[in-house]
Amino acid sequence: MDVYLGVPRGFCAGVVRAIDIVELALEKYGPPIYVKHQIVHNPHVVNGLESKGAITVENVDEIPIGSKVVFSAHGSPPEDFKKAKEQGLQVLDATCPLVIKVHNEAKKYKREGRKIILVGHKGHQEVKGTTGQTDMAIVDDREEFVSPEWDNSIPVAVLTQTTLSVDDTENSIRNIQKSFSDVLVRNDLCYATTNRQMAVKEIANHVDVFLVVGAQNSSNCNRLKEVAELNGIPAFLINSVEELDPKWIATAVNVGITSGASTPDSLVRGIIDFINPDKVIEMGGEEENITFTLPKELRDIKDA
Repeated sequence: MDVYLGVPRGFCAGVVRAIDIVELALEKYGPPIYVKHQIVHNPHVVNGLESKGAITVENVDEIPIGSKVVFSAHGSPPEDFKKAKEQGLQVLDATCPLVIKVHNEAKKYKREGRKIILVGHKGHQEVKGTTGQTDMAIVDDREEFVSPEWDNSIPVAVLTQTTLSVDDTENSIRNIQKSFSDVLVRNDLCYATTNRQMAVKEIANHVDVFLVVGAQNSSNCNRLKEVAELNGIPAFLINSVEELDPKWIATAVNVGITSGASTPDSLVRGIIDFINPDKVIEMGGEEENITFTLPKELRDIKDA
């Protein structure tokens, strides 16, 4: 049996930055460091940080007055920053810079008089943060398309959640363009989402089954599984070797493996070790070498 291993896979720059922020805050200030929402959507990462003194909460109201808090990589609405200020909290914002770009676009196009449509999954933490920036309509590609009830001549700006399916997003955008005559499209799918999905499509031509390593609540991991399935390959989303059912791969000649942008590569390696393939063939694109700047409060300790 051979394993076809996705390139790139695993942590993206935004996830690395978010994890670094929590770890450096713990080093600089000492525990506890509160984290609003899971810093990234992976329980192994969250549990590892909590073992060092991080405390994950879902609401700013749960954080004691005067504490230090890291806002998660997915982004937060302005009201959370307002609450934090009222409670005297020191906020270290771990929002991915590519998500912040979407927030800034929403405010920019609103100022310019455009109605905003966000292509995204209702209830996802990133969507909560983006929709908090200004008024906007949501088009969810998991639902039947329904156009906002606006005059079709009104100028519209289309933004997207960063972790969606490339193909589903393009389909949603086409539907919006058919509904309005003046549509400005900002396809905000991040490089990590796009690169990992492209690798899955390429690998799908060579394998009998696909294992996507990541958490069930990770949007980008779920999209990788869907991409494999849409290319005719049975796929399974598992977060560790303990969740691997050997029956899934018992008759496979070639197995595809990739991981989402919030998945530690050690989990992938554990699965490869268990399978013990004859060969590991890396396939896809090039490794990513993007880095994002840390908050100024933590740059000194990082340099040290």
